[in-house]
Amino acid sequence: MSCASRPVARYTYLPTTAPALSPRPYLHPVTTLGGRTVTEELPDDHRHHLGAGVAVPDVGGHNFWGGRTFTRVRGSVEMNNHGFQTHTEFKLSDSDGCVEELSWQAGGVQLLREMRTVAVTELTSSAYALDFTFALTNTTGADLAIGSPATNGRPGAAYGGFFWRAPKERAAPDVFAEGPDGEHTEHTEHTEHTLNGSRRAWLALAGDGWTLVFAGATARTREDPWFVRANEYPGVGSSLAHTEPLLVTAGATVVRRVITVVVADGRPGRAEAAALVRKAVTS
Repeated sequence: MSCASRPVARYTYLPTTAPALSPRPYLHPVTTLGGRTVTEELPDDHRHHLGAGVAVPDVGGHNFWGGRTFTRVRGSVEMNNHGFQTHTEFKLSDSDGCVEELSWQAGGVQLLREMRTVAVTELTSSAYALDFTFALTNTTGADLAIGSPATNGRPGAAYGGFFWRAPKERAAPDVFAEGPDGEHTEHTEHTEHTLNGSRRAWLALAGDGWTLVFAGATARTREDPWFVRANEYPGVGSSLAHTEPLLVTAGATVVRRVITVVVADGRPGRAEAAALVRKAVTS
């Protein structure tokens, strides 16, 4: 994918990773307009982290996240319960994005049909928006529960949904966000622990010469808490199942849209980050 006549993202839609990594289409590398890579693929600390995409640890008891499965009784264990996302077809594909149909399968059965849209839009000479929308339709003919380690008994681990794995550097990235009342003052103190599980309108991860600003673009998306990691590894995602499983009735569709603003150089202040989010959402 390109932005401002520069390549900024590669989309792997036919992955060849092992079953225990829950194969799925993903974006990597994603770069800033200045050429800095802001995603990570198969890192040593979590081999199942694959750039930016959609991953869910519990769909009707099947693991579409990769790695171990957290259970209420036994904790985190290796299980032969991995599902995979397979590319069905592109409805649209060009240099600035794609519309793709995917099938989520486990045990020889399709659980979900997904329609995914990914698009890039130039915002400024140093920033662009990556718009990521996915719609998951339950095709099983019965109700289907989407869960997370948090809903299975592990506090603070409500990952599952859109997820962006950023590159691990010598120092942990900074995390900052819009204030709880919509303010953007520069003195507001934020940490990974205060923002993990929060419902801020936008949240930023800033590393060595790059900044990612994540924003929910719809009212429904903004209701999903953020999942944030900075010290153990750098990553941000949305939580489909934060305190209780998300029940998707037979034939129903869950739609989420996340806009990621990628900044080429340095770190914008909160006011500038907020302005970029506003421009991205209305573009």
